[in-house]
Amino acid sequence: MVRRERTEEHRASTPLELFFDLCFVVAVAQAGSQLAHGFAAGHEGNALPHYLFVFFGVWWAWVNFSWFASAYDTDDVPYRVATFVQITGALIFAAGVPRMFEGRIAVAVLGYVVMRTVMITQWLRVASTADGPERTMGLRYACGIALCQSLWVVAVLLPHRVQNWALLPVIPLEMLVPVFAERRYETTWHPEHIAERYGLFTLIVLGETVAAATVAVQSGLNEHGALGKVLPVAAGGLLICFSAWWIYFARPVHSYLRANRQAFVWGYGHYFVFLSAAGIGAGLEAAVEYAVGAAHLSPVRAAAVVTVPAALYLFTVWVIHARHGKHGTAQVLLLPLGALAVLAATFLGGGAAVLAAGLLCAATTALGLVLHLREAGTVTGAGAGADAGQAG
Repeated sequence: MVRRERTEEHRASTPLELFFDLCFVVAVAQAGSQLAHGFAAGHEGNALPHYLFVFFGVWWAWVNFSWFASAYDTDDVPYRVATFVQITGALIFAAGVPRMFEGRIAVAVLGYVVMRTVMITQWLRVASTADGPERTMGLRYACGIALCQSLWVVAVLLPHRVQNWALLPVIPLEMLVPVFAERRYETTWHPEHIAERYGLFTLIVLGETVAAATVAVQSGLNEHGALGKVLPVAAGGLLICFSAWWIYFARPVHSYLRANRQAFVWGYGHYFVFLSAAGIGAGLEAAVEYAVGAAHLSPVRAAAVVTVPAALYLFTVWVIHARHGKHGTAQVLLLPLGALAVLAATFLGGGAAVLAAGLLCAATTALGLVLHLREAGTVTGAGAGADAGQAG
């Protein structure tokens, strides 16, 4: 397992990586569905912590696979088989998500440990063919992951009332493993490949959000036939999702990812991007149920389950992603101000708030387009059409 070079040309995601992502989104869908049920039942205080915890397991396993693949994807038979085992672990994890929301973690932890144990074998394979600092790095990764997985297993053996509390310190420990392992030797991850991988997973999560909202609208219409009540939520949700796509993919970010110093912050920060993107879908499901009178929520709370994750998405995309390469105060502050406006829309309550949030997201995107075209000195003609896809 020889490392791939960071300067490799035409480095793109492989069909196996895309298959991996599509299987992983099953767990994302399960987490979003359980969160939506918690929202609709008025149990946000109980559902949200479980959602944060579950999503960490999905996200962290995906992150480790993606960065490892960027540096060491040999695409040989052992690598492919190892990836299939990781996918199996992801499906076991997904099957255990509903139980995790009930405080029973055994099945999900089994799936997580399967995914992460495969990474131990992958890093040992790296260490077996490397020498010097690279070999040390591989062994540090393997030992660090093994230690964390042993703590997950120990947590399962503890009484139910303390299991989640016991796992809380394991989360930062997991995130420190790459920092410790790559202290003296950085893996040769590929900037363009990593940027594409994160972009593709963002696409998949946003697609899952649209799918979840569509199913919720269909269910609301079939059971209650309340088109007028559901329509504002559907329209606002689509505008939020369309704007979320446009803002994330406005400009390429791979040139910013030069070394681990930038990459760690950017990569770790995407936890909140993925989390909020999936949370928008869960919120839209709950908002539809409120619109048809099937949710135990106040108007403001029914709005907040959509506007809060939407505002979080805008803000985190700005912090870690979109602000790089922006020029001028107006462009730099546009997204955080848009996030504040979306939050303020919460107080309209119900479907009106969701529609207002969608219109505000669309207006933020449009204003970003105008500012970009003005900066580029392009107003009309073919130049404007060519630049439009790069705005936001």
